[in-house]
Amino acid sequence: MEIQLRDHTDGKLTRDQSELSKRVLEQAAQKLAVPSNAEMSLTFVLNPEIRELNRDYRGVDRATDVISFAIEDDDDLAGLPEEVRAELPVELGDLIISVDKIEEQALFLNHSEERELGYLLVHGFLHLNGYDHEESDDEQEMFTLQEEILDELGLSR
Repeated sequence: MEIQLRDHTDGKLTRDQSELSKRVLEQAAQKLAVPSNAEMSLTFVLNPEIRELNRDYRGVDRATDVISFAIEDDDDLAGLPEEVRAELPVELGDLIISVDKIEEQALFLNHSEERELGYLLVHGFLHLNGYDHEESDDEQEMFTLQEEILDELGLSR
């Protein structure tokens, strides 16, 4: 899976966080059997930028921890021959994570920043792959899968 990582944090994102992010997303992709030609972007921001995105796209004027923008373009490919579609990359979408929220929430929840980052990455990645937590059954499925992936990475609570 190709991950395009962007850093909008004015140097606040650490190398360890970047490396952990790639490991977490690769593990999640493997667990979900995401095709190897999948692509996604991961952007790290500060609270003011994610607040603006949250306000503009979700109508909520406050900073949040992670925003997922899934790409659902199967209809755009419907007219293409199967052999052509098979060679095109699978575009999952974009994840935006606030490094400020990683720190804040890790402190509040009394666990490591690594655990918090892993949680946000897996949670957002599952949303990019069609999981949600609107209904209790869906929530149970998503959160169980989330914890399995984090446990496999040694990022248990």
